[in-house]
Amino acid sequence: MMDGNNIQLFEDKRIRTAWDEDEQEWYFSVVDVISILTDQSTPRSASTYWAVLKKRIIEEGAQLLTNCKQLKMTAVDGKKRLTDVANTEQLLRIIQSIPSPKAEPFKMWLAQVGRERIEETIDPELTIDRALTTYLKKGYTREWINQRLQAIQVRKELTDEWDDRGVKQGQEYAILTDEITRAWSGMTTRQYKQLKGLKKENLRDNMSTLELVLNMLAEATTTEISKTTEPQIFEENKRVAQRGGRIAGNARKEIEADTGKPVITKKNAVDFSRLITDVIEESEKDGKDK
Repeated sequence: MMDGNNIQLFEDKRIRTAWDEDEQEWYFSVVDVISILTDQSTPRSASTYWAVLKKRIIEEGAQLLTNCKQLKMTAVDGKKRLTDVANTEQLLRIIQSIPSPKAEPFKMWLAQVGRERIEETIDPELTIDRALTTYLKKGYTREWINQRLQAIQVRKELTDEWDDRGVKQGQEYAILTDEITRAWSGMTTRQYKQLKGLKKENLRDNMSTLELVLNMLAEATTTEISKTTEPQIFEENKRVAQRGGRIAGNARKEIEADTGKPVITKKNAVDFSRLITDVIEESEKDGKDK
């Protein structure tokens, strides 16, 4: 089973990937790799470069690339499209044919990605450790990170429950997530992201601690209701999602009535990071003054 929605980063550039659980192997979007190694300005130019390169490599007799897989991956416009993917061995063969100063660093990156994923399969706690390190580097507080890691676990429990109920990954996941978000926040996921000025960024990574907590409450409640009611068809799962989100929505309204302030904020990760930086700088200034 493969999930084509994973993103890996090389020098802060996004590479779409899929992990094949049966083969224990990563598959990488070839055009994403081409784009980075050859500094292509658009996905179209990267696709053109790859078409020419692929034809040349096959003509040279490289049987390795004749069985290149295609997987549906999310494109720049948000739509899922079939794209050529390559495993590590195939990708190394492609890299050998590209004159690029980034070739060697990319090979090292490939080895690191593969090693880390295998290690995480053996010891899942490593996934959490690496996520913690990544968020700390981005400037998040430890309190926020603790909530975010819990949110990941809550989300995983919910998607496991959806899998058990026959909900399909992709569009059906997105529809149910939208129902939960709308029921607790009063907005669709897209409207919520627009409020925060987001495009492709992860919405949860741009939530305040309280927003995260309420989103967790909505998803955890949805999971428990689903386990109790055992919905059989997709429409029943939608109603369960609405119920779970509504409970968190009621909690949000009570908090807002008590505090007189809206729970949902326009602030995003940039604002949170800036706030933390300001606090640190102010603390250092006070220390010098003393």
